[in-house]
Amino acid sequence: MQSLWNESEAQALGGDPLALRVYTSRLLGGDPALVLHGGGNTSVKASATNLFGETEELLYVKGSGWDLATIEAAGFAPVRISVLHQLAELPAISDSELVRMQRAAMIDPSAPAPSIEAVLHAIIPHVFVDHTHSDAVVALTNTPHGETLVREVYGENVLIVPYVMPGFILARAVYEMTHGLNWASLDGIILMNHGVFSFGATAKEAYEGMIRLVTQAEDALASRGAFGSVAASPSDSEDLLALSRIRRMVSDAAGQPMIARINQSAESFGFASLPNVGDIATRGTLTPDHIIRTKRIPLVVGNEIDASMDEYAANYRAYFERHNDGTLTMLDPAPRWAVWPGFGTITFGATIKAADIVADIVGHTIPAIQWAEHLGGWRALPENDLFEVEYWELEQAKLRKGGGKPSLQGKVAVVTGAASGIGKACATELAAQGASVLALDLNAQCEEMFNTPSLVGRHCDVTRPENVRKAIEEAVRRFGGIDILVSNAGIFPGSQRIEAMDADAWDRTLSVNLTSHQRMIQACIPFLKNGIDPTVIVIGSKNVPAPGPGQAAYSVSKAGVTQLARVAALELGSLGIRVNVLHPNMVFDTGVWTPEVIESRAHNYGISVEEYKSNNLLKAVITSEDVAKMVAVVAGPVFLKTTGAQIPIDGGNDRVV
Repeated sequence: MQSLWNESEAQALGGDPLALRVYTSRLLGGDPALVLHGGGNTSVKASATNLFGETEELLYVKGSGWDLATIEAAGFAPVRISVLHQLAELPAISDSELVRMQRAAMIDPSAPAPSIEAVLHAIIPHVFVDHTHSDAVVALTNTPHGETLVREVYGENVLIVPYVMPGFILARAVYEMTHGLNWASLDGIILMNHGVFSFGATAKEAYEGMIRLVTQAEDALASRGAFGSVAASPSDSEDLLALSRIRRMVSDAAGQPMIARINQSAESFGFASLPNVGDIATRGTLTPDHIIRTKRIPLVVGNEIDASMDEYAANYRAYFERHNDGTLTMLDPAPRWAVWPGFGTITFGATIKAADIVADIVGHTIPAIQWAEHLGGWRALPENDLFEVEYWELEQAKLRKGGGKPSLQGKVAVVTGAASGIGKACATELAAQGASVLALDLNAQCEEMFNTPSLVGRHCDVTRPENVRKAIEEAVRRFGGIDILVSNAGIFPGSQRIEAMDADAWDRTLSVNLTSHQRMIQACIPFLKNGIDPTVIVIGSKNVPAPGPGQAAYSVSKAGVTQLARVAALELGSLGIRVNVLHPNMVFDTGVWTPEVIESRAHNYGISVEEYKSNNLLKAVITSEDVAKMVAVVAGPVFLKTTGAQIPIDGGNDRVV
């Protein structure tokens, strides 16, 4: 491991302790082998003058909710050190009371809550203190002879702390172990099964001390051949229908829709292919901190997916009952990652971000397990210790507090015709309501338009079956399944009366506005069967109940797709798949309605443009956003028991009403 300290960058900070604290915290947080997603914590001790002119000794410690990789000065909570020292002298205190006392000792009530490890940082008598969960260090400690290995690597230059619960218990253990200790004799602290502390009088000393400690662990692993023990082999096999089934089962167990992210890298496939993977993958987490994100163990997918999930959930409930003292609320019994022999690993989350955080943790857990196994046997903490962290009183308090979530969180949607108008508005609105969306359009610019982890644009010609198949497979491969199809792609040909109808225009209109919808629905049905509250929403037109002259091709195609949707509702209802049609009218912010077209239509009716735009019973102007909001409602829980409906969005049309 190389030091990333840059002397010129550090000098530019002018010796400001907090600025230097931010600088090296980011260096640590930027290396995932040291710190993953909110893990680890750092601090600096400094003096400050209060409103009364008194000098106070403060600990600026990482605050709750901040990530070391991106932390700023505002992310450090300023806490009076004297209070933290007093807390360390208490024989016992609950973590919730500790949190309350730490917050009361802050000089800035608007700052984030201090890390639960603030007391431990305070009793270490160095100015700068760094704490990480280094993969290499933890791998050394998670073995049957971990303490012996650590002592071989570091000699007497580190304090080795047997595993105890993080928070006050850990701080108290270190407090008792260091009475009369000469801190100058230590390079750091190794927390068994947990992580490593370094410290120093300067930011550079503490940071480079961490780099040295981790490098020593890496050298020990390398010298023992551990790095060469990681299995890796490429895979080109996939079963997307089975993946969607796994996602459905996990979502059912979780009681909410979950995104499923499959990883078929050489490392994930190699791990999943190990003959003993069912054993080594289910011994526990790499560090106890991970359990909040990953649960204690993964699901190991067997030949019978449903049976595997049922067994996992039953085992989780039994695990909870073994350790519940009667006061706890059980978390959902769904896994947060899975080992799928023959395919790779899968991670689950209510959001893309949550699933990807788990994926990062799993990506570091997989090699560390194999390193430790090579060193004599991978050994995680006993399940009672991990249970204590998973059901920590602070986490239970968060569970009781709860909180709202977007109505479509965890759902997966496919939207066609998404580069403009109604389709674009639908893709954007569904994503805003929490769905992960694959937005398809013939216009390749949709790939630049939609380019976030949860809203992805893809070029797709919906009249080409192969394009449709590949698009649907990408949605499942990327998100785990399909729950919502918004079949919107369409064209509005120029006005032609029947006697002068151009054959190519007729064929093209029916191909896009009717046939492509049948193919899209057909391609989605196998995955919708495994969807969560699955639904198809077809965008029709006012022209279905109220056609106009000169638009035979458009009106017939929209009537045909409406009839297609009605038949689909009849055929798919027994599978729990809802199919509904929306009939917008005069949605003027689409490409169809150019200023010239609007002026021409208004002139034909003998009214002004403004009057024409609100030419409905409510005198309302209909926009793409109005249609998109209705799509989101129809896709959501309000319409769970509605199928086969035709819903106008037209402000009330006197020819329809």
